[in-house]
Amino acid sequence: MTIQFIDTQAALATFCQQISDTTWMTVDTEFLREKTYYPLLCLIQVATDDHIACIDPLALDDLNPILDLIYDPNITVVFHAARQDLELLYLMRDELPSNVFDTQIAATVLGYGEQIGYGNLVKQCIDVDLDKAHSRTDWTKRPLDPAQIEYAADDVRYLRDVYKLLTQQLADKNRTHWLDDDFATLTSLESYKPDPDNSWRRVKGFGRLKGIQLAILQRLAAWREQRAIKSNRPRRWILKDDVLLDLAKLAPESTDKFSLIRNLEAGTIKHHGNTLLAEIKQAKSIPKEQWPVLKKVQPLTQQQNAIADALMALLRKFCDEQSISPVAVASRKEIERLVAGDEDLAITQGWRNEIVGHHLQAFIDGKLSITADTKQLNTSP
Repeated sequence: MTIQFIDTQAALATFCQQISDTTWMTVDTEFLREKTYYPLLCLIQVATDDHIACIDPLALDDLNPILDLIYDPNITVVFHAARQDLELLYLMRDELPSNVFDTQIAATVLGYGEQIGYGNLVKQCIDVDLDKAHSRTDWTKRPLDPAQIEYAADDVRYLRDVYKLLTQQLADKNRTHWLDDDFATLTSLESYKPDPDNSWRRVKGFGRLKGIQLAILQRLAAWREQRAIKSNRPRRWILKDDVLLDLAKLAPESTDKFSLIRNLEAGTIKHHGNTLLAEIKQAKSIPKEQWPVLKKVQPLTQQQNAIADALMALLRKFCDEQSISPVAVASRKEIERLVAGDEDLAITQGWRNEIVGHHLQAFIDGKLSITADTKQLNTSP
C-alpha cells in the first residue's frame, strides 16, 4: 500500500475526503520537546484499511480537516500509549477526542503485560519485527527521506492488525467493557491541564521536606511552572529540581545566601534572584494550616503484613486464572494500602475489582478463606 506524504492543503483535503466514511483509524504522532515546555508536533501518521498517510504539520497552516475526523465521535481513534498524543491534541483544541482506543491498555487486560511497548506488542500479535533504525530521528528536519517516512508509517500500519486482533480477543473473552473506566481516565481533561499549584509534586525528592519547607517548595515550583509555560522552555532550564529543594530547605532571605546553593547559576540569580526571594518571603507568610501536608503512611503491623502476603497470593491466583499479569492489576504497595483501609484504589474499581478486588475485600472481611497453596477457597455468607 502506497504511503502518502501530505504537505499541502489540497492533498490533506483530498486524503480526508477519501477516509471520511471510515469507522476507525489508527493514529500516531512524532514530536520534539527537548528544548520546549510544549511538545512541537512534527508529524501525524494516520491509517485506515485502505489508506496510510504521513501528514506534515510543519508545512501546513490548517490541520482542521484531519482534526475534524479525529474528533468525530463516530470514528474510533486507535493509539498505542496514547497519553502524549492526546496531550498534543488537547493543546490544539482544548478538548480531547471522545472515542479513543489504546492498544497498550487493551493489551494489559489480555495478558500481554503491563505497559507493553509497541514493537513488542506487534511481535507478539502478528510476528513482525519493527525496524528501529530511525528511533532517534530529529523529526523537525526536512526533507524526510523515504526510509524515515516508512519508519513513521509503521507506527500506524501494523497498529491496524493489532487493533483488530485485540478487539476480537476482548469480545471473545467478554472483556470489552473492562476498558471503559481506563479509557475514561485516559481522556479526562484534568489530566492534561497545566496545574502550577500542584507542580511541586513533580519535584524529585519533595518527600524529604516538611512544614514550611513544603510551602516554600510549592510557591517556587508554581513560579517555575508558570515561567516555563510563558517562555515555552523546559522546567529544568528555569530551575533544576535539586536547586528548588535547596532553596526550600535553606529559605534564603538575601541574595548573598544564594552562594550556599549548588547549581544555582549566576544568570538565574541575576535575572530572577529578587523574584525568588519574594516568592520565599510570600511562602513564609502563608498560615500553617494552609501548608501542603504529606500523607503519613503508617507501617503495617505484623498481622497486617501477613494479611498482605495472603492477598498477594490471592492476586496471583486470580490473575493466573485470567491470564493477566498481577502487576497490571495491583502492586504490593497498593495491596498494603488496601489492608490499611484505603478504598480509593484502582483494584477496588472497574475490571480490577470485578476479577480480583472483591475477592480480596471478602478475604479482609473474613468472608473468604484459603488454604496455604491458595488452591482451595471457602466463601462464608
